[in-house]
Amino acid sequence: MATLLYRLGRFSYQRRRLVAAVWALFLVLLGVGALTLGGKTTNTFSIPGTESQRALDALKQELPAASGASATVVVKAPDGKTLTDPTIKAAVGATVARAAQVPEVIAAIDPFTSKAISPDGKTGLISVQFAKPADELAKDSTQAYDALSGLSSGDLQVVPGGQVVGGVPEVGATEVIGVAVAAVVLVVTFGSLVAAGMTLLTALLGVLAGMAGLFLVTAFVDVSSTAPILALMLGLAVGIDYALFISSRHRSQLAEGMDPEESVGRATATAGSAVLFAGATVVIALAGLSVVGVPFLTAMGFAAAATVLTAVLVALTLLPAMLGFVGNRILPRKIRKAPTAAPVKEGFGFRWGRFVTRFRVPIVALSIIGLGLLAIPVKDMQLALPDGASAAAGTNQRVAYDLTAAAFGPGANGPLVVVVKTDNAATSDALVKQVLAKSQGLKDVVAAQPGPASADGTTRLLQVIPKSGPATEETSALVTNLRSQVQPLATGDASISVTGNTAVGVDVSNKLSDALPTYLLVVIGLSFLLLLLAFRSLLVPLKATLGFVLTVGATFGITVAVFQLGWGAGLLGVDSPGPLVSFLPIIMLGVLFGLAMDYEVFIVSRVREEFVHGKHATEATIEGLGHGARVVTAAALIMASVFAGFIMVHDPIIKAIGFGLTIGVLIDAFVVRMTLVPAVLSLLGNRAWYFPKWLDRLTPKVDIEGESLRVAEGPEPKELESVR
Repeated sequence: MATLLYRLGRFSYQRRRLVAAVWALFLVLLGVGALTLGGKTTNTFSIPGTESQRALDALKQELPAASGASATVVVKAPDGKTLTDPTIKAAVGATVARAAQVPEVIAAIDPFTSKAISPDGKTGLISVQFAKPADELAKDSTQAYDALSGLSSGDLQVVPGGQVVGGVPEVGATEVIGVAVAAVVLVVTFGSLVAAGMTLLTALLGVLAGMAGLFLVTAFVDVSSTAPILALMLGLAVGIDYALFISSRHRSQLAEGMDPEESVGRATATAGSAVLFAGATVVIALAGLSVVGVPFLTAMGFAAAATVLTAVLVALTLLPAMLGFVGNRILPRKIRKAPTAAPVKEGFGFRWGRFVTRFRVPIVALSIIGLGLLAIPVKDMQLALPDGASAAAGTNQRVAYDLTAAAFGPGANGPLVVVVKTDNAATSDALVKQVLAKSQGLKDVVAAQPGPASADGTTRLLQVIPKSGPATEETSALVTNLRSQVQPLATGDASISVTGNTAVGVDVSNKLSDALPTYLLVVIGLSFLLLLLAFRSLLVPLKATLGFVLTVGATFGITVAVFQLGWGAGLLGVDSPGPLVSFLPIIMLGVLFGLAMDYEVFIVSRVREEFVHGKHATEATIEGLGHGARVVTAAALIMASVFAGFIMVHDPIIKAIGFGLTIGVLIDAFVVRMTLVPAVLSLLGNRAWYFPKWLDRLTPKVDIEGESLRVAEGPEPKELESVR
């Protein structure tokens, strides 16, 4: 592999104008395709095959009016008045009329008709039914619905709520802060504006290609609204990191007097091999989300994986071409002007490596204990899909949720829908009465009432109002209990299903929890094999996996403490701590596993390179950490800065993902990979690189250290010693 990448690097250097032109054409084609064919993302969270989703799909055929998005407009009378006051009642009627005129709305029901008025008479709920699901509504429709907000005549407060006004998370100026910090870190690391600018430029070009391709795909498949943000996060982070590793290797070789073209080939062969393996682990971790069997999660994983793959391709092809364009200008001016190559000075990485290997036993113990303590809050983790309670303070969705909860109880924000279907109307009527009686007797049920029916009366809907909010454990238990109580009432060809947004959320959470062990087994298993090929060792991949477990435990513990338990939540702009979004753990597991293996490959590949070239195991560890510490530190700070920029986003899902990935990267890079890993390698000594002979014969040799280049050349030229 090293030979192939060496040739690729030299080809890109020699044919740099051709390579740049091909990438420019590719970017233009993707951009035009995205602008002309690109569709839109969706906020729908569903899992085909679950009871709640089957019921919703059936309603599209049997009761189309009930299969579209439903929303609620909250109206509240001013202080000292009630909704029955003549002026206020007239204002309510006018609001109902305005809601009915919103495009794609098929019905708006007056609260006096539906009896959806609070006991004190001050708050009412206008039920609004759309013709299409929320993700299929036109932008004009959602904007017109959102425009109902404000004060009507008589100072009636009007607040449109529900998923229709949830909106799609957008990237704003705050995320640019992370890129700006990354630029500063690059300048400090390289000591050259040219080097920093080139590294950042190639990463941004890779992100543009990946994002354009993603929006082009939305024309053909449904893509979650969170997917572009996740792809942007990862694309920026890994794109900068991959370019940084190859550029740094090239600069160190140039500084020691190597020919520029040869240096580009060597850097692509050695550091590029690490980039390829690191990128492969990230892609495997993200693409592995498809084994969960959740369409929106699969699309999210493939979208992010494609962006990471693009970053790898850019680093291995476009970057060598760019290095050819800048030549020696990638070096700081004082080094370019030096008459001879300056001797390499040992930096902090070497001193840190000696400290870690000297005090390896207490460092291993303290690291494991400390990370274990940080993981304690994980035992209290709660998962749910986002609802109005998790929306940003001041938004219509959040205000409507709070007003409804205060007037009717939190359960009114997440009613359950029971679908009763039989062969004839009479049987349906009788079965509905039984279901109502059974539902009203259940604990944690406030009310159960009949709803609309199909034209032939064979399909009937009932609404069950829980006492607790949609995202609570009590409501999740109620969904399970309600199903177990009412479904046995159906006999023959009759069927009873429990659905609605709250039930869908419960089903999604359960499905994701059940799929998590399978996902971990597949992803960790494949990545273990990949690392086994790269390092030709059994203990190194095992150590990498166990280190990842410590990283994830500590990261989840801190995330739960902040976003669920509320420790310091106000500092991050978290208005209402609550359950984490259902897919957050599995998304973070995939991303963090890939990124953790990034740093494992970058550091340990250099350690192995020193070891296979004759260094003692402990000395190889010090040398590997010494050479890699500066670059890994810069890479981790860059990646953390990019992720931290997304903490400023108002969307709670993106905020939590950004925070978790920021913490995870910092913990994994500085505590696990740069401290715990070298300490463990030092403890293991030569045993770390033990590889059974029979397994050595069976596994292909991928040559991540570039050994084949030296063997092919015979005696190693003096100027190539730096490749070690």
